[in-house]
Amino acid sequence: MQNRIKSFREGKRISQGKLAELCEVSRQTINAIENNKYDPSLQLAFNISRQLGVAMEELFIQPNEKGGKRIE
Repeated sequence: MQNRIKSFREGKRISQGKLAELCEVSRQTINAIENNKYDPSLQLAFNISRQLGVAMEELFIQPNEKGGKRIE
């Protein structure tokens, strides 16, 4: 699942380390999520959303199977 965490995080001038601290995970976990190497649990996704003050629908992009575009 693709995400826009990095752009929202950088827009708020929060480091990966700080976001990790706020979400009680490692910086490596945040890095892996931002690089689409790891899908967070639902609980962690909600926590990241809350910490960034952004709706989950804005952070995570669910591609459809054919064109990789967002499902509306």
